[in-house]
Amino acid sequence: MQRTIPIMAEALPTPVSLDADALPPKPVPPPPLHVELIAGSVGGAAQVIVGHPLDTIKVRAQTAPPGMFKGPWDVAVKTVQREGVLGLYKGLLSPLLGIASVNSLLFFSYSLSRRLISPYGSDSLSIPQTALAGALAGGAQSILASPVELFKIRMQAQYTPGKRLSDVAREEWAERGLKRGVFRGFWVTVAREIPAYAGFYAAFETSKRAFKKRLGTESLPVWALLTSGSTGGIAYWLASYPFDVVKSRVQLGEIPATGGLSYIPRTIAQIANTEGTRALFRGLTPTLIRSIPAAASTFVAFELTRDFLIDKGL
Repeated sequence: MQRTIPIMAEALPTPVSLDADALPPKPVPPPPLHVELIAGSVGGAAQVIVGHPLDTIKVRAQTAPPGMFKGPWDVAVKTVQREGVLGLYKGLLSPLLGIASVNSLLFFSYSLSRRLISPYGSDSLSIPQTALAGALAGGAQSILASPVELFKIRMQAQYTPGKRLSDVAREEWAERGLKRGVFRGFWVTVAREIPAYAGFYAAFETSKRAFKKRLGTESLPVWALLTSGSTGGIAYWLASYPFDVVKSRVQLGEIPATGGLSYIPRTIAQIANTEGTRALFRGLTPTLIRSIPAAASTFVAFELTRDFLIDKGL
């Protein structure tokens, strides 16, 4: 008679139940490079078109001789009276041609920085990590932002019909060369962009996450993106404005600054000693006003363009 050998339940391997929440999140596949670049270009163009008139007022308030204007509103009125409305758009061509590349590099650098800090997507980054990614991106994009802003500022500071962009570019290259001409003010641009974009992205992400939590959705409406972008724009300037004043003075000066990085504290001290500390914040009001629609339009244009390209598989 054949005997049946009982199999004890304990002898069987016990199935392991894996909790999905206990597993590490799967890395979010990054958008294709061309999507980041195209979306960055659209965002940059939106920023220029929306914000340039107030940017011209800011630059003239920062660089005009003491006593020339009573304040930002006086800059606007006198510019329109003497040069027409188009006077507020002086220097538009340089950023319009260059800001697309600048913003493309910025958004790409920020995306890359986030992935280097955490491969699990931007939502897994803490706010300090987001600020670090923004600082890295700001430093990287300075290499394009510096010459673009040099040409823009030198055009905006002309109070007569003056020179064309091609004349300004040719003059800088012929008379001063690459380092002391085209890249004049590069290091103060870096000094501005690092804290600026740390604040920019930290504020933007903080606002976005607050809206997502409050509205209970991952897909924010346009108004929430506008508000978050505006918050980022205000944080950008509050974190860096004195460096922007120094940059405008250095890039507009007839004699290029010397001494490496030492020209930054030297110029700050010179402005404070001769014009007072308030001069380091001259033009801040129109800048903050400008930052709201400019930053909002940049982020909305970028995110909507990126989502459109991804959804359409382009």
